[in-house]
Amino acid sequence: MAPRPIAALLADRRFATGAAILLTLPYWTSGIAKLIDWNGALAEAAHFGLQPPAGVAALTILVQIGASLLIITGRQAWLGAGALGLFTALATGIAHPFWQMADPIARFHERVTFLEHIGLIGGLMMAAILRERGQ
Repeated sequence: MAPRPIAALLADRRFATGAAILLTLPYWTSGIAKLIDWNGALAEAAHFGLQPPAGVAALTILVQIGASLLIITGRQAWLGAGALGLFTALATGIAHPFWQMADPIARFHERVTFLEHIGLIGGLMMAAILRERGQ
């Protein structure tokens, strides 16, 4: 059992909201950046061979911002976490294929980034669980 002040902090809905904001920070800031720099968003989609770039960029922005808001507000957080988890799994496989890297240093860095993204998926799963419990 956590000490009383820690238990009170963990039970505070504002703390959960702050945690959700931090967990989703990479997503909603990326979505906003893509909105601001639409041409950059199109170039990024095209760089990875995703077609059509405009459709991919628009869907990416919708998922990154919309799903983040679901988690932050705690309304259908399971849906937001699932959408971001699936998005992260797909994007990580596309953008960080460490297993294809010949250079050991590049492979190491891509592997670390890949695993960090897998960790984010775990955090999203935990957010869905906790938000569903009303925390």
